[in-house]
Amino acid sequence: MSAFVISLKENGKYKYTFEHRRGKTLFTSVEYSSLDAAQDNIVYLRDNFDALNFMRFKTPSGKYFFRLAIAKKIYGNSRRFNTELRFEKALEEIQANFFQAEILDLSFDIFNSPSAEDIFGTD
Repeated sequence: MSAFVISLKENGKYKYTFEHRRGKTLFTSVEYSSLDAAQDNIVYLRDNFDALNFMRFKTPSGKYFFRLAIAKKIYGNSRRFNTELRFEKALEEIQANFFQAEILDLSFDIFNSPSAEDIFGTD
């Protein structure tokens, strides 16, 4: 099953990825200032899926990618796909599994690792 995986970046911002059922990242969200904002955004996109626009692009090197947008606001960017077939399969995966995908919160530090500030100080 596909999943939304929420993580905490080193800059203190949250993001989520939409992971294919086989483990590949299909798209990554923009950054959010809080965990609640990231979770609320997933719910918002589910509630407004019909309005979601998959803006399609092709790089100069021939790779395909898309951006998720509603009313000109970007909510995420896909990874780059080598072929148009893989690109289309990714879109099909999102459409087929967006609503039942689990939301996994991996934003906590299970190892209680020290931050860069803890190691080097704030000076």
